Amino acid sequence: MDFLETILAKYTAFLGAILAPLGLWAVFVIAFVDAAFVGIPMDPLVAGYVYKFPERFWIFPLLASIGSALGCSILYLVGRKGGELLLEKRISKQRLDSIRLSFERHPFLALMFPAMLPPPTPFKAVVLSAGVFHMQYLEFLLAIFAGRIVRFYLLAFLTLMFGPQIVHAVSTLFREHFALTVAAIAVLVLAVVLIYRLRRNPVAQLVQE
Repeated sequence: MDFLETILAKYTAFLGAILAPLGLWAVFVIAFVDAAFVGIPMDPLVAGYVYKFPERFWIFPLLASIGSALGCSILYLVGRKGGELLLEKRISKQRLDSIRLSFERHPFLALMFPAMLPPPTPFKAVVLSAGVFHMQYLEFLLAIFAGRIVRFYLLAFLTLMFGPQIVHAVSTLFREHFALTVAAIAVLVLAVVLIYRLRRNPVAQLVQE
C-alpha cells in the first residue's frame, strides 16, 4: 500500500505542478478535459486533493462533477450532429439497440447510472448516445452531474476514511468483479428511486395507479 500511496502522490503532485496557477479550479479543468477529449484518471486526482486538503474535501467532488458534465457536452454535440456512425464503429448493433431502448424508456437513469461508475465503464459511448438519441440537453447535464456527484462524494468519504489507496482497491474490485459490482449499484439506485417515489406518492396512490 505504501507503494500505491507513493504513485498516487506523484501523480497528483505532477498534475498539481502543471495546474498550480489555477488553484482549486485545476480539478474542474482536468475533469472537463477528461470528459471532452483525452481520458485522464480522475479518481486518483480527486482522492489526492481530498487527502491533501481534507478541510475542503467537499469542493473537489463538486468541481469535478461540474467540469465533467460540461466537458461531456462536446461529445453530446458530436452525437447530435451525426454521431451514430461513430457509435456503429465502436459498438455492436445489438448493444446500440439496447442503449437506444434504455434512452427511450428512462433517459435520465440511462445516463446517470453509467456516470456513477469508474473505468472500465465505456462512458463516452453512452454520452455520445445521448446526443444521437436527442436527449434533452438540460436533462443530459443534470443526469451526468447527478451520477458524477454521487461517485466523487463517495470517493471523497472513502478517501477520508481509508486514504488515497482506496482508489486502487475500488479499481481492482471493478476489474475482477465488474458484473457483481454493477448489479449491486443497480439495486442501490433502484432502491433510491423507489424510496423517492414513495415519498412523493403515498402507497395508497401508487396502488390506485
